[in-house]
Amino acid sequence: MNKKLITLAVATAMAAPASAMAEAVLYGKLHMSIDYADVDSFGTIADTDNAVSLRNLREGFNGWGLNSGGDLPGQSRANRVGVKGSEDLGNGLKAIYQVELGIRMTEEGYGNAASGANDTITMRNSFVGLAGNWGTFLVGRHDSPMKISTGKLDLFADTMADFNGTVGFDDNRFDNAIAYISPSFSGFQLAAATHAGGGSTLGFGENVNADSLAEGYSLAGIYSNGPFYATVSYESIGDELLMGSTASLAGPTNAGYAHDDFTKWRIGLGLLDWNGFTLAAVYEEQTDIQDPNVTTVSLGNPALFAQDLSLWQIQAAYAFGNNQVKAMYGNGSRDTDLNLTRAGIDNALHDAYDGDYNTWAIGFDHNFSKRTKAYVLYTQVDDDFDYNSWDGFSLGMIHKF
Repeated sequence: MNKKLITLAVATAMAAPASAMAEAVLYGKLHMSIDYADVDSFGTIADTDNAVSLRNLREGFNGWGLNSGGDLPGQSRANRVGVKGSEDLGNGLKAIYQVELGIRMTEEGYGNAASGANDTITMRNSFVGLAGNWGTFLVGRHDSPMKISTGKLDLFADTMADFNGTVGFDDNRFDNAIAYISPSFSGFQLAAATHAGGGSTLGFGENVNADSLAEGYSLAGIYSNGPFYATVSYESIGDELLMGSTASLAGPTNAGYAHDDFTKWRIGLGLLDWNGFTLAAVYEEQTDIQDPNVTTVSLGNPALFAQDLSLWQIQAAYAFGNNQVKAMYGNGSRDTDLNLTRAGIDNALHDAYDGDYNTWAIGFDHNFSKRTKAYVLYTQVDDDFDYNSWDGFSLGMIHKF
């Protein structure tokens, strides 16, 4: 059924009248990589004195794969195909639309790779809206303004060294988005979006109390003028999106109750393609992260594992001819409300919740054309909590159409 969706979308676009096709664009990105990773293994760790245990801990892997599938670390290669366009409504007003599907070129999870059954198709940015001299208003599924704001500052985006998968920056796509993007005022631009609840959560099942028009929201200010780029953004994921109906209806005494919103703010600075040089820096503070790995908490403090995280990264690149060399270095520092000085806390549990980590990568890109690129990279994550450490190598190719 999922395969038929792409066929239907393409066939519908090709069968449209010629006048409509003038405003419809079929586009996509195909990205394949051959990857090698060395990932440490560990089992369950626990602090039995304080009745705390962790689950979903990663099995080790040392070997090859494609597109960071299976046990390989890193972000998805974000393969996609889509149709987008607009209609002139007169008086400077346009109707806009986009339907974008994420496609898996390889086994990227734990499905039946031998039979080709792991072929899930996902929805990416898909919306309808209006655009004019006053800006753009859209409703549907869309990247949050925070995610949009620093997209240009990740030179390793959608690879094994993507700054989400290595440093830990948190980028979101709002599935129930109501968004506004302003026009550019001498290089300055504003973007805002809310996430309507609809009973949804961030992986915690249904929550009937997630019913607001703004269960989450994201704001960003962007300055882009020649090679100079700067951005500041703030995002809040409401507490109702961080728990299911059972915890929400039971109230604050329930161990699964989320007492606070998950909030974060981010700043980014860039000098982009200035005489071949690119420099970028991003800093982010995350507050009240709810840890989904906690299975048992019986210390009488339901918000025990609300964790804070400070992260930063710098990137640099130099382009010459059709080639580019690039590098990045990043760091993260964890902080938790858990009293880690209490007797009986295991060292591994201490490092898992209050340790630091750093990451780095180097890469080389070769552009065959404006649409086709090959790259090679190496990246490493070194964590105080040893079992979060890994390193990997990736050889890839990207084609856009």
